[in-house]
Amino acid sequence: MTQNFTILFDLDGTLVDTAPDLMNAHNYVMKKYGYKTKSTKEIRNLVGKGAGALIGRSIWGQAKKEFHSIDEKKMKDKMSKDFIDYYGKNIINESTLVNGVKDFLDWCKKNNISMGVCTNKQEHLAIDLLKKIKIYDYFEYVAGCNTFDYCKPDPRHLTSVIEILNGDIKKSLIIGDSETDANAGKDASIPVILLENGYTEKNTNEIYHDYLIKDFIGVEKIIKKYL
Repeated sequence: MTQNFTILFDLDGTLVDTAPDLMNAHNYVMKKYGYKTKSTKEIRNLVGKGAGALIGRSIWGQAKKEFHSIDEKKMKDKMSKDFIDYYGKNIINESTLVNGVKDFLDWCKKNNISMGVCTNKQEHLAIDLLKKIKIYDYFEYVAGCNTFDYCKPDPRHLTSVIEILNGDIKKSLIIGDSETDANAGKDASIPVILLENGYTEKNTNEIYHDYLIKDFIGVEKIIKKYL
């Protein structure tokens, strides 16, 4: 039996432009606790590593830090929980599909390509977003940051999903928008298709990739090279 080609997708900034809703959730929490709010542009540079990292990077300028007190860690955890609660209730107010996504997913389905999502969003939020934006049924598996005991940039986040899909590492690739996706793909030894202007502080030329795309218009031309 010939195994299908497998495409793994990041979610935020790749399939869906979620920055406006993430910004609203972030700013709700920041106002509640007396911290500075951010613009949508600033949020795009902070997301991609989970809610805790977003809060940490927003307040302290880095995702992880040495906490000066137990109370400080408790505060970050509480803010992260409030962020997730608010975001979960307002997950699709302003989020939109990235240009060309629906047509590309239709093309993949017609060509019997297996598709999965690997995101550092919590699994239940990822599934909820995909369902509400009406593309959930295209994917055979959705892996969030809490699906396994590891997540991107750990390559096992990708290789585990490929295995679950009965795929072949030599017949797989990832489409993402940040160094988190790119480094996971590189370490998993699969090709990386990178979207420009991703949710990252890094410039495109600083991020590993095999192909660079603006959106999903015409991406099937790249995929055909692997089929």
